[in-house]
Amino acid sequence: MSRDEQQSPANWTYLMDMDGVLVHEEHLVPGADEFLAELQAAGTPFVVLTNNSIRTPRDLRARLVRSGLDIPEKSIWTSALATATFLDNQRPGGSAYVVGESGLTTALHEIGYVLTDNDPDYVVLGETRTYSFEAITTAIRLVERGARFIATNPDATGPSRDGSLPATGAVAALITRATGRDPYYVGKPNPLMMRSALRAIGAHSENTLMIGDRMDTDVVSGLEAGLQTILVLTGISTRQSVEMFPYRPTLVLNSVADLVGRTQNPFGGN
Repeated sequence: MSRDEQQSPANWTYLMDMDGVLVHEEHLVPGADEFLAELQAAGTPFVVLTNNSIRTPRDLRARLVRSGLDIPEKSIWTSALATATFLDNQRPGGSAYVVGESGLTTALHEIGYVLTDNDPDYVVLGETRTYSFEAITTAIRLVERGARFIATNPDATGPSRDGSLPATGAVAALITRATGRDPYYVGKPNPLMMRSALRAIGAHSENTLMIGDRMDTDVVSGLEAGLQTILVLTGISTRQSVEMFPYRPTLVLNSVADLVGRTQNPFGGN
């Protein structure tokens, strides 16, 4: 099969990052609403991905609605949901000590996990707006006693109006330094994040593409999951920075607005 044939299946499924692709903080990326409206009008399956584990899909949907995007809960896949799916497959009905917020605790409750600090199977580290020294200390001691160490994603910092905030990856590094134990990261750039999202909607990698704004997370995880990839320049990576990486996206676009009118044939003419 030729490269052009591989890029032209009859029906595409879209995976896309949220921040930097559809929104910046609370602000809509211009054209993102038209892009999603075209997908919805055509009945094209899509899932919005985020490494953020703080919010539930319901909370994220409300945030997106305020930004001008009406996306159903079932079309939002978080690193918390991917982590819960992973744990449910690995050790059904297990227990965990969680450092995180409602997005993560709700996802674990929904798979029947017991949340406890009494000899848990796992320490699960997610993102929170205010990391507690006491909670981190408890996590360190539980990992030292043999709890398996899981983290929702390796992102070292997250954005805020006042600048960067320490995120999951930074706190995971602290726990690793204290215990000598590395976490297993479930979210991007682990391709497991994409695969679990595909399974959740019954899609297949052969006719799925990934849209992201970061070469080092979105594009590489899409490639490793066997997807076609589109880098948009509305977030972190620039056109110049693409040349720094040993891998390339299938396509580079200024923004998702460039896909309006061509969502059924995104690679046509390229």
